[in-house]
Amino acid sequence: MKGYLKLEDGSIFEGELISKNKKGYGEVVFTTGMTGYQEAITDPSYAGQIVVMTYPLIGNYGINKYDFESEKPHIRGFVVREYCDKPSNFQSEESLLSYLDKHNIPVLSGIDTRALTKKLRENGTMRGIITCNPDDDIEFDQTNLLEEVSTKRSYRIAGIGPKLAFIDLGTKKSILKMLNSVGFDIYVFPYNASYDDVMQINPDAIFLSNGPGDPKDAVDAIELTKHFIGMKPVLGICLGHQIIALALGCNTVKMKFGHRGANQPVKDLLTNKDYITSQNHGYAVEEESIDKDKITVTHINLNDGTVEGIMHKFLPVFSVQYHPEACPGPRDSTDIFDKFMDIVMVYKRRFYFAEV
Repeated sequence: MKGYLKLEDGSIFEGELISKNKKGYGEVVFTTGMTGYQEAITDPSYAGQIVVMTYPLIGNYGINKYDFESEKPHIRGFVVREYCDKPSNFQSEESLLSYLDKHNIPVLSGIDTRALTKKLRENGTMRGIITCNPDDDIEFDQTNLLEEVSTKRSYRIAGIGPKLAFIDLGTKKSILKMLNSVGFDIYVFPYNASYDDVMQINPDAIFLSNGPGDPKDAVDAIELTKHFIGMKPVLGICLGHQIIALALGCNTVKMKFGHRGANQPVKDLLTNKDYITSQNHGYAVEEESIDKDKITVTHINLNDGTVEGIMHKFLPVFSVQYHPEACPGPRDSTDIFDKFMDIVMVYKRRFYFAEV
């Protein structure tokens, strides 16, 4: 069936609607990863968005049981240049289209994704609609994305090390796996957990996860973070990084088209090393708003110079914008989880000896 992607500026891209669901609304964004579509469609950070894959052939290795980043896809639509309907991979259990049909996600194939990506780069991300009727109006999605993607109840992932209060803003499973693999005893809390909720476990450290949307909408998480800065070691990734920055008095701004993909270059200003990283965000910490007397910029994006990491000069608080756990993407920077464990252990020993 003939289908269309209609953008809020009136632009229309024609293709073929190959899914059972024929309509979907959302913010239209593009991701530049050559592989990793399964991780992308199940990454909660993409909630509320129609995802455009810039790599031209998608679906060729199907869907497997190992690479899910959450229990279901959170995207509002999926746009590709060419869909492969005969996947071939030793781990494949079903086709990409079959999986997306199960979850009622519209899929549009045959789109000129190069032209679409150039438009989004030049004009910025826009709201859009996948439809079989180009006269359909674009609706505005007012869903509370954090409520949609965060856990509804607290739970524990047992470990042998320090107790970590993990604030789930829409986390990827891989982040939990990496933190648990270095030894953390993880207690996962919903996005709107209160200080009293978290202090019931008397955690040794606080972690703020990735997630979707405008960081300024995460009011509960920002206030919670303010309570723990200076009290416990704190680490944030992606949305968590932005929330830590806001809690420290910095500002965040919406980017023109964001960073999405598994090939984003980042420079570590402390070691002068460069990394290739996996990223998925549409907001950034405004460098001009950072109090350089208290906060150090530790990482920058080599494409556009935006802030990719910060560290408090006097307190055990730091964060990165990129995804060190990758999934998909290179694992150049996974050592951040070991670094966090080292900081937490030093902090624990310091207070132990102070009490003794």
